[in-house]
Amino acid sequence: MPNGKLAAGGNLEMTYLAAAIQMNAGPDKAANLERAERLVRVGAARGANLVALPEVFNWRGKRNEQAAASETLDGQSLTLMSKLARELQIHLVAGSITEHVAGDVRCYNTSVLIGPDGQQLAAYRKIHLFDVDLPGRVTVRESDAKLAGADIVTAATPLGAIGLSICYDLRFPELYRRLTFAGAQILSVPSAFTFPTGEAHWEPLIRARAIENQAYVIAPAQFGPNIYGYSDYGNSMIVDPWGRVLARAADQEGVVVAPIDLEYQDRVRRELPALKHARLKGE
Repeated sequence: MPNGKLAAGGNLEMTYLAAAIQMNAGPDKAANLERAERLVRVGAARGANLVALPEVFNWRGKRNEQAAASETLDGQSLTLMSKLARELQIHLVAGSITEHVAGDVRCYNTSVLIGPDGQQLAAYRKIHLFDVDLPGRVTVRESDAKLAGADIVTAATPLGAIGLSICYDLRFPELYRRLTFAGAQILSVPSAFTFPTGEAHWEPLIRARAIENQAYVIAPAQFGPNIYGYSDYGNSMIVDPWGRVLARAADQEGVVVAPIDLEYQDRVRRELPALKHARLKGE
């Protein structure tokens, strides 16, 4: 691990680096995977111990082709990502893939966290599906082709506990509060935010989730025109527990890197103990 060493308790003693990848994925799965691998390697080469890909990094195509392009969790895309994580000795958030569901034409939108040994540490199936109609701008009905997940997922790692979510989940603060009370220190939000909604709400929502949960938020995203006829907002970013934007991607493919400092997070939570003061903690 280039930027820290493990303490006896399992956490890094020092600040380490995280990377968020920005892509423009399309219907050519082979090209998407080549691009994803190249960008993950860039993140690792820049010293990142934790690298995160965006939502649907491996395939974005016509919705009537989704079932054919879907994969199981031991399919081509995640097998490649597992080999890459093991080779590079990193933790890797494999953004999300379209996960095949036996006996159903609909699929899950699934994010998988992979450890430096190449093993899958956690899999999260998107709970909140994006059904929206902004006349003249964008109309999406994710529920027509996707199934909703039901489980809240965190994973304890040497880099801190990571809470998994995907894109539209960002609008539901109760999910992130439950992730935080389950121990999450880092919140992962791989996304493909539309331009109209992203321009209005992307940064405020990410910063709000970071501030109210005193957590790091890593939000890799798709950018630019897509196959569905609208554009994705991009602006992949990493935000700290005080709500400061540590890194933000330009309007292009690339990788942004920022430090994750768990000692700083501990200080924020200690000096402003809002989480301890919470009286309505949900389920």
